[in-house]
Amino acid sequence: MLKLLSAIINFGKMVMMFLCILCSEVSGDREVQRTMLELLNQLDGFSSDDRIKVIAATNRADILDPALMRSGRLDRKIEFPHPSEEARARILQIHSRKMNVHPDVNFEELARSTDDFNGAQLKAVCVEAGMLALRRDATEVTHEDFNEGIIQVQAKKKSSLNYYA
Repeated sequence: MLKLLSAIINFGKMVMMFLCILCSEVSGDREVQRTMLELLNQLDGFSSDDRIKVIAATNRADILDPALMRSGRLDRKIEFPHPSEEARARILQIHSRKMNVHPDVNFEELARSTDDFNGAQLKAVCVEAGMLALRRDATEVTHEDFNEGIIQVQAKKKSSLNYYA
């Protein structure tokens, strides 16, 4: 007896795949464009009763081709908002738990300075703070290290936004 199997297809970094189409038009390379058109055709081939689920992830849904988001392709959008202030403080604590953190570090205060940060950016703050402490040959990561880490991550955020503008 034939058993029907289920499958989940996950596309990470969906924006990067579709940005390649824009790049390929400039360079004259149509292979990427044909690949993406084939992907859209394949997405059209799945019916609602199929046991195949397609998931795509992106941080930049605003620049995806509307053809991809058409009904029957990737037609459901689930947004994950930025963490709350309390959650940001906890995320900073979690990512710095293996560090030797000075007792005066106030994670709640740091969280107030990271209003529009996501979890990955909060982790980057902790990594930057740790690197700053290492560069000074310090035995503890200080509140100032975390503040400087926030500044560095904010600068990277602004420069990456300018890339897409």
